[in-house]
Amino acid sequence: MPDVVPTLTLQTTPDGAPCVVLGGCWSAARLAESATWSHISQGLADVATQGAVTWDLRAISRLDHTGAQLLWNTWGHQQPAQLQWRPGQRVMLERVARFTAPAVKPARRTAWQFFLRLGEQLWLLWDHLVALLALLGQLLLDVMALLRAPQRGPWRDVSGHLFRIGARALPVTALVGFTIGVVLAYLMSRQLRLFGADTFIVNILGLSIIRELGPMLAAILIAGRSGSAITAQIGVMRVTEELDAMRVMGIAQGYRLVLPRAIAMAIAMPLISIWTTLAALLGGMLAADVVLGVTPAYFFATLPRAVAISNLWLALGKSVVFGLLIALIGCHYGLRVKPNTESLGQGTTASVVTAITVVLLVDAVFAVVFKNVGL
Repeated sequence: MPDVVPTLTLQTTPDGAPCVVLGGCWSAARLAESATWSHISQGLADVATQGAVTWDLRAISRLDHTGAQLLWNTWGHQQPAQLQWRPGQRVMLERVARFTAPAVKPARRTAWQFFLRLGEQLWLLWDHLVALLALLGQLLLDVMALLRAPQRGPWRDVSGHLFRIGARALPVTALVGFTIGVVLAYLMSRQLRLFGADTFIVNILGLSIIRELGPMLAAILIAGRSGSAITAQIGVMRVTEELDAMRVMGIAQGYRLVLPRAIAMAIAMPLISIWTTLAALLGGMLAADVVLGVTPAYFFATLPRAVAISNLWLALGKSVVFGLLIALIGCHYGLRVKPNTESLGQGTTASVVTAITVVLLVDAVFAVVFKNVGL
């Protein structure tokens, strides 16, 4: 019968050379059977490791495109030196070879190519920095125009962004802040108990959360939540050609799109930072009470003496800078989105990654510059 199981047998020719004899039905229906496929695949893989062998296809009763493609891939997209076949099989294999792209090995990169790639990345970074600087300069001009005519400012847009950026972010920031406070208190309590310094948990929690963790956690959460939303909103306007319509109508994009988001972010970030800090301190205080027996009354009484008020002002100042940077980065990548959905996804991802990275770098700069403030 022609519809039989495909076979693969390794034999030896009269002169002692290895020969692979194929038989049966090499069709898609037969090869799709799990047992047959695993057996044939393993057999072809073993034969491919033996180097030059003679292939005998004359015993194959049926060879369709799937079987021919499987053999062609096994041969490395080139005809073996020793091949025995029938005319019909030759036509099928030649057709597969004609319509199958040759396997191209990736070229090995040279040092010059690495140098060119590095230059390309540096040029792209320079392009982003120049565009961000231009966006910042336009923002300053828009702020001056707003101060000259505040009654004509986009206050409705500012209030809407304040609600979306600030009010809607309160639950998630409170949850994350509370959890971080609990975790920090539990971890530090184990170390402080070894030295009998249980009461110093107030100093450590207060300084670390108020000065660093509160503003940074809030900024990272807002960068991932609101920064991506800003990029997506402006990017969708690019895809739907709303930005082109604004340009045709003479509406300033910076004044109507960038300025409201920057103002809203600069106002919302310090408030969210305080909210996150309070939630983290509450979690740390409750955990310290449970683990170390440090009562909330002692916590409230010791915290003002342990942490100078200048740390709070420093945290608020950092939060304003974080907010402005997140808004500018989100608008920058949103305005650079091309009118296609792939560019929109790439721009949103790049916006979040860049905003979080910039927040961490700027926080490190603040830590170095203001190392003698409040400590």
